[in-house]
Amino acid sequence: MQVRLVIHLRCSKQDKFTVNSMSSEKVSQIRKRDGTIVTFEPKIIYNAINKALIATNTEDGKVAEEFAEQVVQMVKTRFAGKIPTVEDVQDIVEEVLMVRGYSAVAKAYILYRKQRTDMRKFKKHIGIRDDLKLSVNAARVLEQRYLLKDESSQVLETPSQLFRRVARTIAGIERDLNQAADVKSLEEEFYGLMSSLDFLPNSPTLMNAGTAIGQLSACFVLPIEDSIIDIFGALTNMAIIHQSGGGTGFSFSNLRPKGDLVRSTKGIASGPVSFMRIFDTATEIIKQGGRRRGANMGILRADHPDILEFVLSKNNKASLQNFNISVGVTDQFMQAVSNGGAQPLINPRTGRESGSIRADKLFDTIINQAWRTGEPGMIFLDRINRDNPTPQLGRIEATNPCGELPLLPYESCNLGSINLSRMVAGYQIDWAKLSRVVNLGIHFLDNVIEANKFPIAEVEKITRANRKIGLGVMGFADALTRLMIPYNSEEALEMAERIMSFISQEANKASERLASERGAFPNLSGSIHDQADRPKLRNATVLSIAPTGTISILAGCSSGIEPIFALSFIRNVMQGTQLLEINPLFEQVAHEQGFFSQELMEKVAKQGTLKGIDEIPKEVQKVFVTDWDIAPHWHVRMQAAFQKYVDNSVSKTVNLPAEATIENVRQAYLLANELGCKGITIYRYGSKGKQVLYLAGHASQEANEQKRYMTVQSEYSGGCLHGTCPF
Repeated sequence: MQVRLVIHLRCSKQDKFTVNSMSSEKVSQIRKRDGTIVTFEPKIIYNAINKALIATNTEDGKVAEEFAEQVVQMVKTRFAGKIPTVEDVQDIVEEVLMVRGYSAVAKAYILYRKQRTDMRKFKKHIGIRDDLKLSVNAARVLEQRYLLKDESSQVLETPSQLFRRVARTIAGIERDLNQAADVKSLEEEFYGLMSSLDFLPNSPTLMNAGTAIGQLSACFVLPIEDSIIDIFGALTNMAIIHQSGGGTGFSFSNLRPKGDLVRSTKGIASGPVSFMRIFDTATEIIKQGGRRRGANMGILRADHPDILEFVLSKNNKASLQNFNISVGVTDQFMQAVSNGGAQPLINPRTGRESGSIRADKLFDTIINQAWRTGEPGMIFLDRINRDNPTPQLGRIEATNPCGELPLLPYESCNLGSINLSRMVAGYQIDWAKLSRVVNLGIHFLDNVIEANKFPIAEVEKITRANRKIGLGVMGFADALTRLMIPYNSEEALEMAERIMSFISQEANKASERLASERGAFPNLSGSIHDQADRPKLRNATVLSIAPTGTISILAGCSSGIEPIFALSFIRNVMQGTQLLEINPLFEQVAHEQGFFSQELMEKVAKQGTLKGIDEIPKEVQKVFVTDWDIAPHWHVRMQAAFQKYVDNSVSKTVNLPAEATIENVRQAYLLANELGCKGITIYRYGSKGKQVLYLAGHASQEANEQKRYMTVQSEYSGGCLHGTCPF
């Protein structure tokens, strides 16, 4: 096993230094590693030296300025009339640092050079020319999922070319909507939005924009009616959607229960769970073209006669591995839970009551099963339908695979997430920048609907009629640390509401502007927006909080609104290679406050939390909390704070330690209902045999070995630990 330390030397405020005294009259160019020749910029030398000084908590910018001046003079002397290479200049930097007695700084600089060399070698090994200088793991994810390849699997584009491809495709349809549009300028804006990592769209948009597939949406809900033709028609549609990179949600509540009569054959029905297994097997076979693993949401109403079989369907941990499952409950059910009432069981074939079950006993079974296996979750159907923007089209009965999008039959939705960690400047939110990104993000997502090549005619019809989009956020936990706010605090809840309220206002204004230019969504009449005192919107919904997953790895930020999962950990990048990663914000504070060391970072990776590590100041421990430091109620309250301003739903996993009790799970589910969440998902550490994160001292199922450090798989960025949240 190969383990390397990955650190990220950060610029300080002194990077604003201008090299007025550094004349480079005799050396005006420098040769980069790829052979290209660019302008020689002495300021880059200053920045590199200053970073090494900061990393060792050594001196201020005046020393960096002095040393940089000496390096430039030596370069001018040794390479007068020639073109030095980057390595030539870096060798001189090391020489100056050593001669001047700054051996510790020289060591940090040498380590940084080695790390950058290792990163370049790794990226070259996997066939990527990284022109945006992304992390090793981001490069790996890009190579596996997003960058276009030829028939022999050779990478055909760079990261910046990927963003250019997407920007050109999404801006390119603008002229269809507005003949006077400045398409080129809009392309540049969209490109800047993505290449800066301020905003990223969902995975299918990154993968498929500008390609023959052209399917750009992540989330779909498909109906399943009670006939073999309808069931296998839905199976075919699922396969088509998965192949194009989307995920699917289903309500199986319309299927007749197990043992019921099949009139056409005089046989006996096998029930919803048996058909779910067929969908699960098909998903396993398709594997979404190898670029994304299949993902489904299976929902069954609490009043279905087969509800107990459904709740217990994952007792065998090998079953339904391509499904998240949730019980659909009503207000009446939750009331019956509290007063010990009965839940009638309704045969969907006849519409008549076929029995009943005590609601509190069913709830106990759900809670016990969630504690044991992490599922089922719960979907609060009445709450969802109170916010249904188009009630004239019917009730919503299902969501996408991770629960953030309640959708009508055949609806699809495209998502995009704002990187909140990049919306903080000087310990405060940059509201002007956030406003600009929200407006561009809404414009981008509305254009995606026009650019989309829909996989099924029914999907295109209702998607274009409702024009639902889901702008969300990622990097929220990182933003809190930049603001020096603990995640598990009232201040964090207030900041969540303040941010999401602002985004909601700006997003609705942006949709209103688009409606005035392009027209409101066609199903406006009869919708909740069809009121004299409400503005006409281009989109029936505008906001959704997704788990983000791989796009937050690309952006280098925490996932969705989840807490930071670890501050130092080992990541399995590829077979035989593991990297010790350090949260860059935590690392920066560690350098600035003088307690950084590789040994300490390894200690943090072993423990999984900062609690009780005496070398780390108490205030730092208070701010840099992780999943393992946060009580369940803070998770639920944070989800509810965002849900207050989100018209779709919020994907959030309440991660619990292994020692969490059944009562902890019960209280989380009850609190979610009480606070107005639209769903609830929990995961107790170790409740599934296979995870994507392991704490130190715990054995993994894949390898019979005790983990020395907290270890995560290459594509884990936070949230659910069992790996069925790929979006």
